[in-house]
Amino acid sequence: MGILYLLALLVALTGMVMLDRRFRLFFWQDARRAAIVLVVGVLFFLAWDLSGITAGIFFRGETSFMTGVLVGPELPLEEVFFLTMLCYLTMNLFEAVSRMLARTSLTARTRSMEGRRP
Repeated sequence: MGILYLLALLVALTGMVMLDRRFRLFFWQDARRAAIVLVVGVLFFLAWDLSGITAGIFFRGETSFMTGVLVGPELPLEEVFFLTMLCYLTMNLFEAVSRMLARTSLTARTRSMEGRRP
């Protein structure tokens, strides 16, 4: 039972990879850039967590769904996977929304141009 949360995070990460691959959103568009952005994002949020832990604001909650493995004081292993999934989701969403907005803008301009024809 102590591994369910980690398994859920791994399933979610697998979903992110499948969406990325299907629509060429992040890693399948530019793997080098994606790796850099993902690592920087995860490191930023890990630093944020560590700052909060040091300040006594963040602490590890006890639940039977977690492995109990810590990668730092008050920092569970699952947090690293959660932050990775969160950053990956954000980048996939950013690219998907950017494409949708670009397509909407292009469609609007095309319709506008069609209205000007004699």
